[in-house]
Amino acid sequence: MPGLLLIAHAPLASALKAVAEHTFPNCAAQLTVLDVSPDMSVDDAEQAARALLLRAGHAEALILTDVFGATPCNAAQRLQSAAVRVVSGVNVPMLWRSLCYIGEPLDALVERALKGGAAGIMLNDIP
Repeated sequence: MPGLLLIAHAPLASALKAVAEHTFPNCAAQLTVLDVSPDMSVDDAEQAARALLLRAGHAEALILTDVFGATPCNAAQRLQSAAVRVVSGVNVPMLWRSLCYIGEPLDALVERALKGGAAGIMLNDIP
């Protein structure tokens, strides 16, 4: 089973974990988070994320980040490999989909995350 790490600007990672714990308390234990504070460099964030991945002990991992090109994503990209995939633009539907299908192989989990995130974005227009 892949690990799931969420790296985002503080306090977003912790807030999303709280949402996960509220909605899926049994699955949320699979989620590890890293809040990147304003004073953290990319190097600091990378080291912290690497330590969390090692501590989790999964052979594979999906890392979700908030904004492509920002410090959390840049740190995650340094950890990217065949066994560690990175998806940016995290939203609640993406996180929930990832948690619900955490038992799937990594490539399938990445697809679930992408589809869940995209499906959760819609215009709520007034008729």
